[in-house]
Parts: sequence; structure tokens; C-alpha cells
Amino acid sequence: MLAEVLKGCGKLTIAVSGGVDSMTLSCFAHRTLGRKAVQMVHALSPAVPRAATARVNVQAKHEGWRLKVVDAGEFADERYRANPLNRCFFCKANLYQTLARLSEGAILSGTNCDDLGDFRPGLQAAAEHHVRHPYVEAGFAKADVRVLAKHMGLEEIAELPSSPCLASRVETGIRIESNNLKGIDAVESWILKKLAPETVRCRVRSSGLAVELDPQTLASLTEHQKTGLAREVRRIYGRHAALEVNLETYRQGSAFVNPAPGGTR
Repeated sequence: MLAEVLKGCGKLTIAVSGGVDSMTLSCFAHRTLGRKAVQMVHALSPAVPRAATARVNVQAKHEGWRLKVVDAGEFADERYRANPLNRCFFCKANLYQTLARLSEGAILSGTNCDDLGDFRPGLQAAAEHHVRHPYVEAGFAKADVRVLAKHMGLEEIAELPSSPCLASRVETGIRIESNNLKGIDAVESWILKKLAPETVRCRVRSSGLAVELDPQTLASLTEHQKTGLAREVRRIYGRHAALEVNLETYRQGSAFVNPAPGGTR
């Protein structure tokens, strides 16, 4: 079914972020339709983890993709930088405007059926820019995407944890700054290497930083280890010793303040 959806798109451009959904879609489309029919575009931004950009570049070289790396320009948009509840709308609107200038046909995203029930202002931006969602059209949920990735021999990609952009770690209303996002990326990368948790999020809040870990990892830490971890997080994030750092259990979307489906832009 997914192959039929893609074949009906003609020439296409895929927004590839470096996550499991868009990476799998890019590989599948490239292998199904061929190099001439598909181009991938990756937006380089402080909000994109360095590991995601590296992953895209490695896979593009391995698969032989036609890849363009661009600046989508969201950091020049004060509506995005102000970090309102619907920040994602402005981010995606800038991205899709950029892709429209580069596109050779349909613009595709890696949105899957599981995403449709979440608070995702970016889907409104996608609709306004006529972006297609092949996984949704083919009835694919996240689990189906992971199965497809494994079937294609993309085991490492199939096991990637969900990881929204770094700006999603900043509490609603706190201005988006590149230095904060770099600090978030550095903290999360260090914790992943040191503790190998199932989930980690470094949240920027008005009260300081919150490092959220999956329950198993958090429960495994002694009080001494927690104190040392908080101290190292302050150092890596690059702020003074008085910065409050709390270790907490992971809660999806906890940086949002009163997220409500149906919010206006």
C-alpha cells in the first residue's frame, strides 16, 4: 500500500529530520522509485540534534540519496522565537515554505497515524502547504514504521527512540535561544553515553533545568549519583553553579504550559 501511495505522487521531496519515520520513508521511497524521482531535504538548525544531522548525512551517502541541507529560516521568525503554545506551526510553516521553493513535485512528511491524536500545530502548517503524509494514507502507525525499517535491514534506525526537536524541551513562553538548545543537546548526549537510559529529556523551565529520565533509570541512581549528575549537568549546560537542576521522571510534553488540542495560531 505504501508503495502505491508513493508511486501516485510523481516526483517528490521528503522532509527528513533524522528520526525513524522520515529516515525509513526516505529509504523506502528511494529504493522504490529510484534516485531521479526522489530528493530529500534536511533542515539544519540549532533545534536539530547534531546526532540527527550526522545520521542523515551518513545514510544519504550510504544509500546514494539526492540530499539538500538547508536553513529553513525559523530563527529569523519572531513568532517562532517567542515560543508560544503553537510554536511548531511557525517552525513547520518556515520549513514547508523552504521546501516548496526546492520541490520538484509533492512534499512528503514522516507523520504516521499515531501522530494524529496529539497536539501538533505542525499538522496545520502541513495542511496549509498541501504536504502529504504517505504513512497516514497507507494506514501506518509507529509500530508499522519500525517493522518496515527492520524488514529493509535498517535495524539501527528501527530502534531509534522518539525524539522531538530540541525546542520542544523549552517551556512555553521562554524565548528560543540557540545557546539553550546547544546546551540541551550537549546534556542529553552526555547522559545517553553515561547512563544509556531508555528516555532522557533536558527541559528548560523558568525555575531552572529539569532532567527527565525513564522510571527505571531514575530509580537506579543513588542520592550521591543524583547530586553528581546535577553538578555535571550544570557544567555541561554552561551556567553558574546556582542553576537549579532537578531530576524527574519523564513526562511526555511536560514543557508545554496548558497544551490544548484545537489551539489557534
